[in-house]
Amino acid sequence: MAARCHPEPVDLSDDLPPPRRPLFFPVVIATVFLSIIGMSAGLVLGSRDDTARTAPTSAPVGPADSPTTAEATSAPPGRRCRQETQDAAELVGGAGTLTQVLLLRTKTSVVYICRDEAGSLYYHANNGGDRWIENETALFLPNVVRRGDGYQATAADGATFSVTSERLLIVHPDGRTEEQPAAG
Repeated sequence: MAARCHPEPVDLSDDLPPPRRPLFFPVVIATVFLSIIGMSAGLVLGSRDDTARTAPTSAPVGPADSPTTAEATSAPPGRRCRQETQDAAELVGGAGTLTQVLLLRTKTSVVYICRDEAGSLYYHANNGGDRWIENETALFLPNVVRRGDGYQATAADGATFSVTSERLLIVHPDGRTEEQPAAG
């Protein structure tokens, strides 16, 4: 009778490398996964940057005398307002950092119109040079209103302060007017 030939199990030799596993599919899956994460992060950061870039220039729809966030051409956008203005606005509920919308220098005064992050406008003027003392050399007024090419603020005593890039016009409660042109 013929002997059946049974193959004996073959052991791998120590001098042969281990069998290779295919790497193509794990590499493709990892690449796709990392690409999706990178694109998602880029979209999130890009949309945050777009929001930050368009927020200061957007203006609410409304009549010309309503508060607005439109920029005046005479002030560099995004320039931070004085610390005294930041502090005064915080006391009346100002939202975040204030930036300059308009800066007017006259022979006797300097006037800032500033906007907070919520779009509210503030008037802050000083006629004391380097001395900045509220209600003595300086006057801070919230609730500034955009009027045509300028801004108007009203004090508690009824005096109005109209500011454009060319002049400051003060109408006192007794009706007397005082105009201060921009310093050349």
